Amino acid sequence: MTSDPETSYDTPRKFRAPDDEWEPFEAATKAVHPEGRSPRGRVIREFMRWYMRRPGSKLPERPPVGPWSAPARPEEGQ
Repeated sequence: MTSDPETSYDTPRKFRAPDDEWEPFEAATKAVHPEGRSPRGRVIREFMRWYMRRPGSKLPERPPVGPWSAPARPEEGQ
């Protein structure tokens, strides 16, 4: 029996991102994909497939300009 990759749970992975990028990223992905349990995961998987040049893969759709478009705070040392 196979499961639907859009609705089944994947093995959890750690992904490090500052809150001022991770939280707006969630809002931006929900603007494009309002249904589903994890639009961030969906967009990251689409990007990974495109990055690895998997057949038929495309860059994920980007949201329109919104509050998430403001620059994040500069990282220390930059």
